[in-house]
Amino acid sequence: MQQGWLSNWLVKHEVVHRSLGFDHRGIETLQIKAGDWDSIAVILYVYGYNYLRSQCAYDVAPGGSLASLYHLTRIQYGTDRKEEVCSIKVFAQKDNPRIPSVFWIWRSADFQERESYDMVGISYDNHPRLKRIPMPESWIGWPLRKDYITPNFYEIQDAH
Repeated sequence: MQQGWLSNWLVKHEVVHRSLGFDHRGIETLQIKAGDWDSIAVILYVYGYNYLRSQCAYDVAPGGSLASLYHLTRIQYGTDRKEEVCSIKVFAQKDNPRIPSVFWIWRSADFQERESYDMVGISYDNHPRLKRIPMPESWIGWPLRKDYITPNFYEIQDAH
């Protein structure tokens, strides 16, 4: 599989990762171990990836793992250079889905990691306000997991 310049740069600096190739827009996707994510996120920020474009999470397969996907952008102000984008996938096992939060590096991860926690159940370590957003705090389960069983009743609160 062909590696991009970011993957080659990480190999040169002995950073453990796996290249997952390129998407249809030519953006390289890298797989990072959850235990290495906080240090690699700092490295990417120092290297110039100063903007977290988006973050989402999904269930890879029933009984399998969960993935947290980050789209990072390197924006250089005052130049005519095109912005550089990369995708980072961090996988966690379903039985204990924990990934380090990058809130302290990119503040825009706040609601995005909270929504991923709420819908998929990934716990982001060291996140300052990790709680549910759209679902009530009393909700049981993670609605976007493939093994989620929908309750057979819905309680409408404050209905008039």
